[in-house]
Amino acid sequence: MSDYKKIKISDFSYSLPDNRIARYPLKERDGSNLLVWQNGHIEKDIFKNITEYIPKDSMLVFNNTRVIHARLFFWKETGAKIEIFCLEPVHPSDYQVAFQQTERAVWKCMVGNAKKWKETELSADIEIGGKTVKLKARKAGEQNNTLLIEFTWNGRFSFAEIIEKAGTLPLPPYLKRETEPADEVTYQTVYARNDGSVAAPTAGLHFTEQVLNQLAAKNIQPREITLHVGAGTFQPVKSENIGMHSMHHEKVVVPKSFIEELFSNQQKIIAVGTTSVRSLESLYWLGLKLGENQIDTESLEIEQWEPYEKKETVSLQQALENILKYLEKQKQENLSFSTQIIIVPGYQFKLVGGMITNFHQPQSTLLLLISAFLGSKWKDVYQFALENGFRFLSYGDSNLYLK
Repeated sequence: MSDYKKIKISDFSYSLPDNRIARYPLKERDGSNLLVWQNGHIEKDIFKNITEYIPKDSMLVFNNTRVIHARLFFWKETGAKIEIFCLEPVHPSDYQVAFQQTERAVWKCMVGNAKKWKETELSADIEIGGKTVKLKARKAGEQNNTLLIEFTWNGRFSFAEIIEKAGTLPLPPYLKRETEPADEVTYQTVYARNDGSVAAPTAGLHFTEQVLNQLAAKNIQPREITLHVGAGTFQPVKSENIGMHSMHHEKVVVPKSFIEELFSNQQKIIAVGTTSVRSLESLYWLGLKLGENQIDTESLEIEQWEPYEKKETVSLQQALENILKYLEKQKQENLSFSTQIIIVPGYQFKLVGGMITNFHQPQSTLLLLISAFLGSKWKDVYQFALENGFRFLSYGDSNLYLK
């Protein structure tokens, strides 16, 4: 593992001119450029033609998470503005249960202008269905360099209704602009359904109903999992070596029926987005741990460097069988766990045979993941994109990588 930790982040950089960062999406989602890389060959097309490149025997795996209105603003009597950025629920910790709360919920949050927050609690009045609701926020402790914030409110509204009305959709900081009404639609995938992310799984933003129908006509049916994207996805790597960087934890939910399909599947698995890649690869390591009985079954988790520390290996079939046995024993229809997995050059992919993704920031963990899949050829891909007018980052163009 030591060799992996010595990887220098400076080796994964490229010059990204500011004018190549897409500040806004295209009018048509599937009108974006598509870079296709297959076994070292690169070509340029339009995303709406992606069906022509995906093998008929493929399984496409989408992340169906939905971006929430995670930014909440409170104003003090002095006029000072306090921003509370909701990261993930703590009490209760289950996302669906947390959003169903009608009086109280505790969330892990980042707080902007926190030094100005000296009162016991902050409050704000919001209008829902013609009724005035008072939303209150109180500091309830700290956890991993973030604050725990207790929210309380009246009116018997769910927290999902509260945050949808009181909050603002967060955009990536590198877009350097405020959220606009159009982002409510364009910064969600057309198949988003499970609330919980603070950033979109942007590889999926290019898909339209028309493209999905074209895939279905080719007998390529979508499969859905959920990884709620955390703010850590934008966390820059500040250390010289990747071993000093601490990855963020993210919550994953995978249906038992999907794991059963993987168990009997002979298809090429293509992950839509790096979030789907991390979720799928984490399944193998989770199955390995369950087989070793070296995991707290009350709190399933894959830690950052576990894949590089494990000496014992099992087949993918055995790992998936271990998960299915666990779910049957627990009488659960969904597998819920947390992953901190980091995928760096030298990693051996267990499930993913192809991926659809956007272009990522220099010196980011996402670029390391791309390098793990493409090897040093990632430099050719990004150079081709820079020389051929591709747009970069969240609202930018798309890539399809196939081996």
